[in-house]
Amino acid sequence: MTMETENAVNILVVDDDEDTRELLREVLSEEGYRVNTSGSGEEATEIGQREIFDVIISDMRLGTSLNGLDVLRTYKALQPESEVILITAFGSMETAIEAVKAGAFDYISKPFKIDEVLLQVQRALGNRKLLRENRYLKRQLVTQVQPTSLVGNSPKMLEIYKKIAMVADSRSTVLIYGASGTGKELVAKAIHYNGPRAEQRFYAVNCGAFTETLLETELFGHVRGSFTGATENKRGIFEEASGGTVFLDEVSEMSPGLQVKVLRTLEEQEVRRIGSNEVVKVDVRIIAASNRNLAEWVEDRKFRKDLYYRLRVIEIDLPPLSERLDDIPLLVEHFLKKMGREREHPLSISPQALSVLMRSAYSWPGNVRELENALESAVALNRTGVIVPEDLPDKVRTETREVERLEDFYAELPSLEEVERRYLAHVLKVTGGNKVKTSEILGIDRRTLYRKAEKYKLLV
Repeated sequence: MTMETENAVNILVVDDDEDTRELLREVLSEEGYRVNTSGSGEEATEIGQREIFDVIISDMRLGTSLNGLDVLRTYKALQPESEVILITAFGSMETAIEAVKAGAFDYISKPFKIDEVLLQVQRALGNRKLLRENRYLKRQLVTQVQPTSLVGNSPKMLEIYKKIAMVADSRSTVLIYGASGTGKELVAKAIHYNGPRAEQRFYAVNCGAFTETLLETELFGHVRGSFTGATENKRGIFEEASGGTVFLDEVSEMSPGLQVKVLRTLEEQEVRRIGSNEVVKVDVRIIAASNRNLAEWVEDRKFRKDLYYRLRVIEIDLPPLSERLDDIPLLVEHFLKKMGREREHPLSISPQALSVLMRSAYSWPGNVRELENALESAVALNRTGVIVPEDLPDKVRTETREVERLEDFYAELPSLEEVERRYLAHVLKVTGGNKVKTSEILGIDRRTLYRKAEKYKLLV
Protein backbone atom coordinates (compact mmCIF):
# COMPACT_ATOMS: atom_id res chain seq x y z
CA MET A 1 0.00 0.00 0.00
CA THR A 2 1.41 3.40 -0.94
CA MET A 3 1.96 6.29 1.45
CA GLU A 4 -0.76 8.24 -0.37
CA THR A 5 -3.16 5.35 0.28
CA GLU A 6 -2.29 5.29 3.95
CA ASN A 7 -3.22 8.96 4.14
CA ALA A 8 -6.77 8.22 2.85
CA VAL A 9 -6.59 9.36 -0.76
CA ASN A 10 -9.90 10.85 -1.92
CA ILE A 11 -11.12 9.81 -5.40
CA LEU A 12 -14.21 10.90 -7.34
CA VAL A 13 -15.66 8.62 -10.04
CA VAL A 14 -17.95 10.36 -12.55
CA ASP A 15 -19.93 8.17 -14.96
CA ASP A 16 -23.59 8.11 -16.06
CA ASP A 17 -23.50 4.30 -16.15
CA GLU A 18 -24.29 2.96 -12.69
CA ASP A 19 -22.62 -0.42 -13.27
CA THR A 20 -19.33 1.25 -14.25
CA ARG A 21 -19.52 3.60 -11.26
CA GLU A 22 -20.07 0.76 -8.81
CA LEU A 23 -17.37 -1.41 -10.38
CA LEU A 24 -14.79 1.37 -10.04
CA ARG A 25 -15.98 2.20 -6.52
CA GLU A 26 -15.59 -1.43 -5.42
CA VAL A 27 -12.17 -1.93 -7.02
CA LEU A 28 -10.72 1.34 -5.75
CA SER A 29 -12.15 0.89 -2.24
CA GLU A 30 -10.48 -2.52 -2.02
CA GLU A 31 -7.17 -0.73 -2.68
CA GLY A 32 -7.77 1.42 0.41
CA TYR A 33 -8.90 4.59 -1.35
CA ARG A 34 -11.86 6.66 -0.17
CA VAL A 35 -14.26 6.82 -3.14
CA ASN A 36 -17.17 9.13 -3.97
CA THR A 37 -19.28 8.76 -7.11
CA SER A 38 -21.36 11.03 -9.31
CA GLY A 39 -23.70 10.28 -12.20
CA SER A 40 -23.52 13.63 -13.98
CA GLY A 41 -21.23 16.49 -14.81
CA GLU A 42 -23.48 18.93 -12.95
CA GLU A 43 -23.41 16.85 -9.76
CA ALA A 44 -19.64 16.38 -10.03
CA THR A 45 -19.21 20.15 -10.34
CA GLU A 46 -21.40 20.75 -7.30
CA ILE A 47 -19.44 18.20 -5.22
CA GLY A 48 -16.21 19.91 -6.18
CA GLN A 49 -17.44 23.13 -4.58
CA ARG A 50 -17.34 21.57 -1.12
CA GLU A 51 -14.85 18.69 -1.19
CA ILE A 52 -11.23 18.25 -2.31
CA PHE A 53 -10.21 15.21 -4.36
CA ASP A 54 -6.79 13.84 -5.15
CA VAL A 55 -7.91 12.09 -8.35
CA ILE A 56 -11.04 12.44 -10.51
CA ILE A 57 -11.89 9.62 -12.94
CA SER A 58 -14.54 10.78 -15.41
CA ASP A 59 -16.19 9.37 -18.49
CA MET A 60 -16.09 11.75 -21.47
CA ARG A 61 -19.77 11.32 -22.40
CA LEU A 62 -22.04 11.78 -19.41
CA GLY A 63 -25.44 12.09 -21.11
CA THR A 64 -25.90 15.59 -19.63
CA SER A 65 -25.15 19.12 -20.75
CA LEU A 66 -21.73 18.93 -19.07
CA ASN A 67 -19.29 16.32 -20.40
CA GLY A 68 -15.96 14.97 -19.17
CA LEU A 69 -14.00 17.91 -20.59
CA ASP A 70 -16.26 20.27 -18.65
CA VAL A 71 -15.59 18.28 -15.46
CA LEU A 72 -11.86 18.43 -16.23
CA ARG A 73 -11.86 22.22 -16.72
CA THR A 74 -14.01 22.76 -13.62
CA TYR A 75 -11.71 20.79 -11.36
CA LYS A 76 -8.56 22.37 -12.79
CA ALA A 77 -10.09 25.74 -11.89
CA LEU A 78 -11.38 24.68 -8.45
CA GLN A 79 -8.62 22.30 -7.41
CA PRO A 80 -5.50 22.82 -9.55
CA GLU A 81 -3.56 20.10 -7.70
CA SER A 82 -6.15 17.39 -8.41
CA GLU A 83 -5.33 14.93 -11.20
CA VAL A 84 -8.05 14.09 -13.74
CA ILE A 85 -8.18 10.82 -15.72
CA LEU A 86 -10.67 10.71 -18.62
CA ILE A 87 -12.24 7.51 -19.98
CA THR A 88 -14.06 7.25 -23.31
CA ALA A 89 -15.32 4.71 -25.82
CA PHE A 90 -15.30 7.29 -28.59
CA GLY A 91 -11.72 8.47 -28.67
CA SER A 92 -10.21 10.66 -31.33
CA MET A 93 -6.94 12.45 -31.77
CA GLU A 94 -8.67 15.83 -31.51
CA THR A 95 -10.41 14.90 -28.26
CA ALA A 96 -7.24 13.46 -26.76
CA ILE A 97 -5.25 16.60 -27.63
CA GLU A 98 -7.97 18.82 -26.21
CA ALA A 99 -8.04 16.78 -22.99
CA VAL A 100 -4.26 16.95 -22.53
CA LYS A 101 -4.19 20.70 -23.24
CA ALA A 102 -6.92 21.22 -20.65
CA GLY A 103 -4.73 19.51 -18.05
CA ALA A 104 -5.86 15.87 -18.04
CA PHE A 105 -3.33 13.52 -16.48
CA ASP A 106 -4.23 10.69 -18.82
CA TYR A 107 -6.79 9.50 -21.33
CA ILE A 108 -8.01 5.88 -21.26
CA SER A 109 -10.08 4.15 -23.93
CA LYS A 110 -13.00 1.81 -23.29
CA PRO A 111 -13.23 -1.06 -22.76
CA PHE A 112 -10.61 -0.49 -20.08
CA LYS A 113 -8.77 -3.02 -17.96
CA ILE A 114 -9.03 -2.66 -14.19
CA ASP A 115 -5.26 -3.05 -13.81
CA GLU A 116 -4.76 -0.19 -16.27
CA VAL A 117 -7.04 2.10 -14.26
CA LEU A 118 -5.27 1.21 -10.99
CA LEU A 119 -1.88 1.82 -12.58
CA GLN A 120 -2.95 5.24 -13.88
CA VAL A 121 -4.33 6.17 -10.44
CA GLN A 122 -1.00 5.25 -8.82
CA ARG A 123 0.89 7.25 -11.44
CA ALA A 124 -1.42 10.24 -10.96
CA LEU A 125 -0.87 10.12 -7.19
CA GLY A 126 2.87 9.91 -7.69
CA ASN A 127 2.82 12.90 -10.03
CA ARG A 128 0.65 14.87 -7.62
CA LYS A 129 3.02 14.12 -4.76
CA LEU A 130 5.99 15.37 -6.80
CA LEU A 131 4.14 18.58 -7.65
CA ARG A 132 3.25 19.14 -3.99
CA GLU A 133 6.84 18.49 -2.90
CA ASN A 134 8.11 20.94 -5.51
CA ARG A 135 5.63 23.58 -4.35
CA TYR A 136 6.63 22.94 -0.73
CA LEU A 137 10.35 23.32 -1.50
CA LYS A 138 9.72 26.56 -3.38
CA ARG A 139 7.73 27.85 -0.44
CA GLN A 140 10.54 26.94 1.94
CA LEU A 141 13.06 28.86 -0.19
CA VAL A 142 10.85 31.93 -0.38
CA THR A 143 9.54 32.14 3.17
CA GLN A 144 12.30 30.73 5.33
CA VAL A 145 15.82 31.76 6.16
CA GLN A 146 18.24 28.94 5.49
CA PRO A 147 18.30 26.82 8.66
CA THR A 148 21.20 27.47 11.01
CA SER A 149 22.52 24.85 13.40
CA LEU A 150 22.30 25.29 17.13
CA VAL A 151 25.72 26.43 18.32
CA GLY A 152 27.23 26.52 21.79
CA ASN A 153 28.86 24.35 24.42
CA SER A 154 27.93 26.27 27.56
CA PRO A 155 26.33 24.17 30.33
CA LYS A 156 22.87 25.59 29.57
CA MET A 157 23.12 24.68 25.88
CA LEU A 158 24.34 21.18 26.70
CA GLU A 159 21.17 20.72 28.76
CA ILE A 160 19.11 21.83 25.73
CA TYR A 161 20.89 19.28 23.52
CA LYS A 162 20.12 16.52 26.02
CA LYS A 163 16.42 17.41 26.03
CA ILE A 164 16.28 17.48 22.23
CA ALA A 165 17.84 14.00 22.11
CA MET A 166 15.39 12.70 24.69
CA VAL A 167 12.21 14.04 23.07
CA ALA A 168 13.04 13.65 19.35
CA ASP A 169 11.65 10.11 19.09
CA SER A 170 8.51 10.96 21.05
CA ARG A 171 5.12 11.94 19.58
CA SER A 172 4.50 14.30 22.50
CA THR A 173 3.89 17.99 22.02
CA VAL A 174 6.70 20.34 23.02
CA LEU A 175 6.45 23.90 24.33
CA ILE A 176 9.57 26.01 23.82
CA TYR A 177 10.08 29.17 25.85
CA GLY A 178 12.60 31.83 24.91
CA ALA A 179 13.03 35.50 24.10
CA SER A 180 13.09 36.68 20.51
CA GLY A 181 16.22 35.52 18.68
CA THR A 182 17.18 32.71 21.07
CA GLY A 183 16.63 30.00 18.44
CA LYS A 184 13.20 28.52 19.18
CA GLU A 185 12.63 27.47 15.56
CA LEU A 186 16.11 25.92 15.44
CA VAL A 187 15.22 23.76 18.45
CA ALA A 188 11.94 22.74 16.79
CA LYS A 189 13.80 21.77 13.61
CA ALA A 190 16.41 19.85 15.61
CA ILE A 191 13.62 17.83 17.26
CA HIS A 192 11.95 17.16 13.91
CA TYR A 193 15.07 16.25 11.91
CA ASN A 194 16.44 13.97 14.63
CA GLY A 195 13.22 11.99 14.99
CA PRO A 196 11.21 9.45 12.98
CA ARG A 197 9.44 12.23 11.03
CA ALA A 198 12.68 13.59 9.57
CA GLU A 199 11.78 12.52 6.01
CA GLN A 200 8.37 14.21 6.23
CA ARG A 201 7.48 17.89 6.16
CA PHE A 202 8.30 20.59 8.69
CA TYR A 203 6.06 23.65 8.55
CA ALA A 204 6.78 26.77 10.62
CA VAL A 205 3.91 29.19 11.22
CA ASN A 206 4.26 32.53 13.00
CA CYS A 207 0.86 32.95 14.65
CA GLY A 208 1.53 36.63 15.28
CA ALA A 209 2.07 37.40 11.59
CA PHE A 210 -1.52 36.71 10.48
CA THR A 211 -4.97 38.07 11.22
CA GLU A 212 -7.31 35.58 12.89
CA THR A 213 -9.11 34.76 9.60
CA LEU A 214 -5.92 34.35 7.60
CA LEU A 215 -4.31 32.17 10.27
CA GLU A 216 -7.36 29.92 10.38
CA THR A 217 -7.40 29.36 6.62
CA GLU A 218 -3.60 28.91 6.64
CA LEU A 219 -3.83 26.15 9.26
CA PHE A 220 -7.11 24.47 8.34
CA GLY A 221 -7.72 25.32 4.69
CA HIS A 222 -11.06 26.25 3.13
CA VAL A 223 -13.54 25.29 0.46
CA ARG A 224 -14.46 27.47 -2.50
CA GLY A 225 -16.98 30.19 -1.69
CA SER A 226 -16.57 29.91 2.09
CA PHE A 227 -15.60 33.59 2.23
CA THR A 228 -14.89 36.47 -0.12
CA GLY A 229 -11.79 35.67 -2.16
CA ALA A 230 -12.01 31.89 -1.66
CA THR A 231 -12.01 31.11 -5.38
CA GLU A 232 -10.74 27.54 -5.03
CA ASN A 233 -10.55 24.76 -2.47
CA LYS A 234 -7.40 24.86 -0.39
CA ARG A 235 -5.76 22.37 1.98
CA GLY A 236 -4.43 23.81 5.22
CA ILE A 237 -0.97 23.32 6.69
CA PHE A 238 -2.17 20.60 9.09
CA GLU A 239 -3.21 18.53 6.05
CA GLU A 240 -0.13 19.42 4.01
CA ALA A 241 2.14 18.44 6.91
CA SER A 242 0.39 15.15 7.70
CA GLY A 243 3.08 12.69 8.73
CA GLY A 244 5.40 15.54 9.73
CA THR A 245 5.65 18.42 12.18
CA VAL A 246 3.93 21.80 12.53
CA PHE A 247 5.78 24.47 14.52
CA LEU A 248 3.47 27.15 15.94
CA ASP A 249 5.60 30.13 16.89
CA GLU A 250 4.14 32.95 19.04
CA VAL A 251 1.27 30.62 19.94
CA SER A 252 0.09 33.13 22.57
CA GLU A 253 -1.11 35.40 19.75
CA MET A 254 -3.74 32.88 18.67
CA SER A 255 -7.36 33.93 19.23
CA PRO A 256 -9.53 31.98 21.76
CA GLY A 257 -11.71 30.60 18.94
CA LEU A 258 -8.71 29.33 17.04
CA GLN A 259 -7.25 27.85 20.22
CA VAL A 260 -10.34 25.60 20.44
CA LYS A 261 -9.79 24.32 16.88
CA VAL A 262 -6.10 23.66 17.47
CA LEU A 263 -6.94 21.79 20.68
CA ARG A 264 -9.34 19.57 18.73
CA THR A 265 -6.64 18.86 16.15
CA LEU A 266 -4.26 17.89 18.94
CA GLU A 267 -6.73 15.60 20.66
CA GLU A 268 -8.54 14.06 17.70
CA GLN A 269 -5.87 14.35 14.96
CA GLU A 270 -8.46 15.68 12.55
CA VAL A 271 -9.32 18.98 10.85
CA ARG A 272 -12.35 20.55 9.20
CA ARG A 273 -11.76 23.08 6.45
CA ILE A 274 -13.52 26.44 6.66
CA GLY A 275 -16.94 26.13 5.02
CA SER A 276 -16.92 22.33 5.03
CA ASN A 277 -18.62 19.70 7.18
CA GLU A 278 -16.14 17.07 6.02
CA VAL A 279 -13.70 15.83 8.69
CA VAL A 280 -10.19 14.97 7.45
CA LYS A 281 -7.85 12.79 9.50
CA VAL A 282 -4.27 14.03 9.88
CA ASP A 283 -1.10 12.84 11.61
CA VAL A 284 0.93 15.80 12.83
CA ARG A 285 3.26 16.47 15.71
CA ILE A 286 2.83 19.98 17.07
CA ILE A 287 5.68 21.97 18.58
CA ALA A 288 4.72 25.37 19.97
CA ALA A 289 6.80 28.33 21.14
CA SER A 290 6.25 31.56 23.01
CA ASN A 291 8.26 34.43 24.42
CA ARG A 292 5.50 35.08 26.95
CA ASN A 293 4.76 33.36 30.26
CA LEU A 294 1.77 31.26 29.20
CA ALA A 295 1.07 30.21 32.81
CA GLU A 296 0.41 33.86 33.65
CA TRP A 297 -1.69 34.25 30.51
CA VAL A 298 -3.79 31.30 31.64
CA GLU A 299 -4.29 32.97 35.03
CA ASP A 300 -5.33 36.18 33.26
CA ARG A 301 -7.71 34.17 31.02
CA LYS A 302 -5.84 35.20 27.88
CA PHE A 303 -4.97 31.61 26.99
CA ARG A 304 -6.98 28.41 27.35
CA LYS A 305 -5.90 26.26 30.28
CA ASP A 306 -6.73 22.98 28.50
CA LEU A 307 -4.65 23.92 25.44
CA TYR A 308 -1.79 25.14 27.64
CA TYR A 309 -1.53 21.80 29.46
CA ARG A 310 -1.91 19.91 26.17
CA LEU A 311 1.00 21.86 24.65
CA ARG A 312 3.41 21.72 27.59
CA VAL A 313 3.75 17.94 27.78
CA ILE A 314 7.47 18.62 27.35
CA GLU A 315 8.93 22.04 28.13
CA ILE A 316 12.21 23.52 26.93
CA ASP A 317 13.53 26.89 28.18
CA LEU A 318 16.08 28.65 25.98
CA PRO A 319 18.54 30.95 27.78
CA PRO A 320 19.15 34.49 26.47
CA LEU A 321 22.57 35.25 25.01
CA SER A 322 23.43 37.29 28.12
CA GLU A 323 23.36 34.03 30.11
CA ARG A 324 25.61 32.14 27.70
CA LEU A 325 28.35 34.64 26.85
CA ASP A 326 30.92 31.83 26.78
CA ASP A 327 29.25 30.68 23.54
CA ILE A 328 30.02 33.95 21.72
CA PRO A 329 33.36 32.77 20.21
CA LEU A 330 31.71 29.63 18.77
CA LEU A 331 28.74 31.62 17.49
CA VAL A 332 31.01 34.19 15.87
CA GLU A 333 33.05 31.47 14.18
CA HIS A 334 29.89 29.76 12.94
CA PHE A 335 28.32 32.92 11.52
CA LEU A 336 31.52 34.12 9.85
CA LYS A 337 31.98 30.73 8.16
CA LYS A 338 28.40 30.90 6.91
CA MET A 339 28.83 34.47 5.61
CA GLY A 340 32.18 33.56 4.07
CA ARG A 341 30.55 30.74 2.10
CA GLU A 342 27.82 33.10 0.89
CA ARG A 343 30.37 35.71 -0.22
CA GLU A 344 32.81 33.08 -1.52
CA HIS A 345 35.77 34.40 0.45
CA PRO A 346 36.95 33.61 4.00
CA LEU A 347 36.10 35.89 6.91
CA SER A 348 37.64 36.10 10.38
CA ILE A 349 37.68 38.31 13.45
CA SER A 350 40.65 39.91 15.23
CA PRO A 351 41.35 38.98 18.87
CA GLN A 352 40.65 42.60 19.83
CA ALA A 353 37.20 42.60 18.17
CA LEU A 354 36.32 39.26 19.76
CA SER A 355 37.42 40.68 23.13
CA VAL A 356 35.06 43.64 22.61
CA LEU A 357 32.15 41.26 21.99
CA MET A 358 32.99 39.19 25.04
CA ARG A 359 33.45 42.18 27.35
CA SER A 360 30.64 44.35 26.04
CA ALA A 361 28.11 45.61 28.60
CA TYR A 362 25.46 45.46 25.85
CA SER A 363 22.60 43.16 26.92
CA TRP A 364 21.84 41.74 23.43
CA PRO A 365 18.02 42.05 23.61
CA GLY A 366 17.82 40.43 20.18
CA ASN A 367 19.99 37.56 21.42
CA VAL A 368 21.75 35.24 18.94
CA ARG A 369 19.92 36.72 15.97
CA GLU A 370 21.10 40.20 16.94
CA LEU A 371 24.68 38.96 17.27
CA GLU A 372 24.44 37.57 13.74
CA ASN A 373 23.04 40.90 12.49
CA ALA A 374 25.90 42.79 14.21
CA LEU A 375 28.45 40.57 12.48
CA GLU A 376 26.69 40.94 9.14
CA SER A 377 26.85 44.72 9.54
CA ALA A 378 30.56 44.50 10.45
CA VAL A 379 31.26 42.34 7.39
CA ALA A 380 29.45 44.83 5.15
CA LEU A 381 31.60 47.69 6.49
CA ASN A 382 34.84 45.74 6.31
CA ARG A 383 37.10 45.53 3.25
CA THR A 384 39.90 43.26 4.49
CA GLY A 385 37.99 40.14 5.51
CA VAL A 386 39.18 40.49 9.13
CA ILE A 387 36.68 42.13 11.51
CA VAL A 388 38.26 44.73 13.79
CA PRO A 389 36.68 46.61 16.74
CA GLU A 390 35.90 49.67 14.60
CA ASP A 391 33.67 47.52 12.35
CA LEU A 392 31.36 46.58 15.24
CA PRO A 393 28.20 48.60 16.04
CA ASP A 394 28.70 51.55 18.41
CA LYS A 395 26.22 50.16 20.95
CA VAL A 396 28.41 47.09 21.38
CA ARG A 397 31.64 49.10 21.81
CA THR A 398 30.41 51.82 24.18
CA GLU A 399 31.29 50.26 27.52
CA THR A 400 32.62 47.08 29.08
CA ARG A 401 31.07 45.03 31.83
CA GLU A 402 31.91 46.07 35.40
CA VAL A 403 33.25 42.65 36.19
CA GLU A 404 35.83 43.05 33.45
CA ARG A 405 36.93 46.42 34.84
CA LEU A 406 37.44 44.78 38.24
CA GLU A 407 39.49 42.05 36.61
CA ASP A 408 41.70 44.71 35.01
CA PHE A 409 42.14 46.24 38.47
CA TYR A 410 42.98 42.89 40.02
CA ALA A 411 45.50 42.23 37.29
CA GLU A 412 47.48 45.26 38.52
CA LEU A 413 47.73 43.99 42.13
CA PRO A 414 51.09 42.51 43.17
CA SER A 415 51.54 38.85 44.07
CA LEU A 416 51.94 37.70 47.69
CA GLU A 417 55.68 37.17 47.17
CA GLU A 418 56.07 40.66 45.74
CA VAL A 419 54.22 42.14 48.74
CA GLU A 420 56.53 40.21 51.08
CA ARG A 421 59.64 41.40 49.22
CA ARG A 422 58.50 45.03 49.28
CA TYR A 423 57.61 44.88 52.99
CA LEU A 424 60.94 43.28 53.97
CA ALA A 425 62.84 45.94 52.01
CA HIS A 426 60.72 48.64 53.69
CA VAL A 427 61.40 47.36 57.24
CA LEU A 428 65.14 47.07 56.57
CA LYS A 429 65.16 50.61 55.31
CA VAL A 430 63.27 51.88 58.39
CA THR A 431 65.61 50.06 60.84
CA GLY A 432 68.68 51.19 58.95
CA GLY A 433 69.57 47.55 58.22
CA ASN A 434 69.42 46.54 61.93
CA LYS A 435 68.99 42.79 61.67
CA VAL A 436 67.92 42.27 65.32
CA LYS A 437 65.27 45.03 65.15
CA THR A 438 64.07 43.85 61.73
CA SER A 439 63.68 40.25 63.02
CA GLU A 440 61.64 41.51 66.00
CA ILE A 441 59.31 43.62 63.82
CA LEU A 442 58.77 40.78 61.33
CA GLY A 443 58.39 38.16 64.11
CA ILE A 444 60.98 35.84 62.63
CA ASP A 445 64.37 34.58 63.79
CA ARG A 446 67.64 35.81 62.25
CA ARG A 447 68.16 32.59 60.25
CA THR A 448 64.78 33.06 58.53
CA LEU A 449 65.58 36.72 57.92
CA TYR A 450 68.85 35.80 56.16
CA ARG A 451 67.07 33.14 54.06
CA LYS A 452 64.38 35.58 52.89
CA ALA A 453 66.91 38.33 52.22
CA GLU A 454 68.88 35.93 50.07
CA LYS A 455 65.71 34.84 48.24
CA TYR A 456 64.77 38.42 47.39
CA LYS A 457 68.40 39.48 46.80
CA LEU A 458 68.34 42.11 49.59
CA LEU A 459 71.44 43.22 51.48
CA VAL A 460 71.39 42.64 55.26
